[in-house]
Amino acid sequence: MMRMRIGIAVLSAALAAAAAGLYLATPGRDSLTATPAATVGALRFPPGFYWGAAISGHQAESQQPSDWTAFEEDVMRERRFASGEAYGTTVPGHIRDFGRWSETVRRDKAGFETHYAEDLAAAAGMGLNAVRISIEWARLFPRAGMTEPAPEGIAYYQRVLAEMKARRLTPFVTLFHYVAPRWFFEPDARGRRGWERADALEHWGRFVAAVAEHFVPDVEQWCTLNEPMVYLYSGYIDGVYPPLEHRADAAAAADVYAALLAAHALAYRTLHRVADERHARANVGVTQAAQAFAPLRNWHPADRAIAALVTQAWNWDFLDAIRTGRLRIAASDVDRAIPGLAGTQDYVGINYYTRVYIRGDLAHPTAPAVLYRDPAHPEEPVNDMGWTIYPHGLYTVLTEAAGRYGKPLFILENGTADRALDDVVRQRYLAAHVREAWLAIHQGGADVRAYVQWSLIDNFEWVDGFGPRLGLIAVDYEHDFARTPRASVALYGEIARSNSLPDRYARP
Repeated sequence: MMRMRIGIAVLSAALAAAAAGLYLATPGRDSLTATPAATVGALRFPPGFYWGAAISGHQAESQQPSDWTAFEEDVMRERRFASGEAYGTTVPGHIRDFGRWSETVRRDKAGFETHYAEDLAAAAGMGLNAVRISIEWARLFPRAGMTEPAPEGIAYYQRVLAEMKARRLTPFVTLFHYVAPRWFFEPDARGRRGWERADALEHWGRFVAAVAEHFVPDVEQWCTLNEPMVYLYSGYIDGVYPPLEHRADAAAAADVYAALLAAHALAYRTLHRVADERHARANVGVTQAAQAFAPLRNWHPADRAIAALVTQAWNWDFLDAIRTGRLRIAASDVDRAIPGLAGTQDYVGINYYTRVYIRGDLAHPTAPAVLYRDPAHPEEPVNDMGWTIYPHGLYTVLTEAAGRYGKPLFILENGTADRALDDVVRQRYLAAHVREAWLAIHQGGADVRAYVQWSLIDNFEWVDGFGPRLGLIAVDYEHDFARTPRASVALYGEIARSNSLPDRYARP
C-alpha cells in the first residue's frame, strides 16, 4: 500500500463535494472486469498496427553517471535495502534487496548493452514490428559543461538502431525515462537543482538537439517524457525516486511540473524542426501512466469524490495542459501559461497496468490510502506484485482519452509481473488487454495504433529492484544474463504475426 499526498485543497474540494451530495454524480466503482461485446471470431486490428515490446536504458543497460546511479551507490554505501511488506512498499531512500546482487548485476542491470542483438532478434522472431527504447541523457552528456555529445554514446545508439533497422523493427524512442545526468542535480548559483535550475531547459535543449541531429530521420516515433506524473510524485512528493524529496503535494512542486511541460514543448519543436529540414517525419508525444482509479468503498462519499479528483489530477492534468497551453493542477490555485506548449502532441501515449483503489483516511486526511487490491475481495486476480488484474480499465482509459483529445493513441506500456516460465497469468493478462484495445477501437471509437508490452526482457524495476519479473523473456541474472523465452512469447507472436487476437480469446 502506498499513500498519495493530494493536499489540503484537494481534500477540501472532495469533502465539499461529498457534503453537497455531488459524489452521487461521480462515476462509482465499476463491477465489470472485462468489457461486454457481442463479437465472436478473431479480432483483427487495422493494417499497419504496431506490435511492440519495451525496455528503458537505466533499467536494462549499464549504469551511466546519472542521478539514479548516484542513488544506487549511496544505497550500497548505507546498506539501505528495507523492502516493506510487498512490492510497491519499499521504504523511501531504499532499493528492495539491492545488496543481494553482485556488482556486475547492479552495474549492468539486464545486460542489454551486450545482448541487444540477441534481444532484438528475439523481438523480430516473435513477429513484432516495433521496439521501444530510451536514449540516456547521461550517456550522451556524462560531464557538466559538455557542448557536444560523447561520440561513444552516439555510436552505441547508432549500433542499436542499425540492428533494429536490419530486423525491420520500428524504433519508438523515449528521451526522458526518469533519469538525468548526475551533474544536472548539482545546485546552481541560487541553490536550485535539476529541473528547477535556471539553466535546466538550456541543458535539456542541448541534449534534444544532439539527439535530433544524429537520429532524425532514422527515428520517427518519439516520446519526450515517460510518465511525468510518476516522476513528479515519486521524486518530489513520496520521495522514493531521486531526488528523494518530500513536498506537500503537486502544487508544491509546480515549478518542476511547469519545467517538465516546457521541456516537452521544447523537444516537440526541436524534433519537428529538424525533421522538416530533412524532409522527414516526426511523430511526437508523451506517455502518461493512466490508471483506473476507483473508490474502495463505493458507498463512501469521500472515497468517491477523492477517487474522481485523483483521476483528474493523475491521469489528465498533464495532458490537459499540453492541449490548452496552461498548467492547472486539480483543486489548487495553480494556473500558469506555458509558452509554446499548446497543441504539442501528435499522439497520446498511454501506459496502463491496473485498477487502483482509493480510501479516505481520517488519520492521514490529506493522504488517502492507495491500494492495488481490495482486501474485502481476496478472489480478485492479482500478479506477482499483488496488483489487481483489471482489463476493463484499459478500455475506459483509452475511450476517455480519445474523447478528451481526439488524437491517435499509442499503448506504450502494458504488462504484468509473472516470473514463471509457463507464465499463465501473463498470457491471460496479455490476451485480455489486447481484447480491450480492439474493443476500444471498434466499440469505443478510439484511434489506437500501437500496443507495446512492458517488457521485452526482465529488468531492474526501480526501487523494487530485480524482484518483479515483467519480461516476455526471462533473464538469469546469476548466469551471465542468460535469456529464456517465457510461454507468453508464443502467444504474443501469434497475435503479432496475424495482426489479430485469436478467436479463442474473443470472449473473456
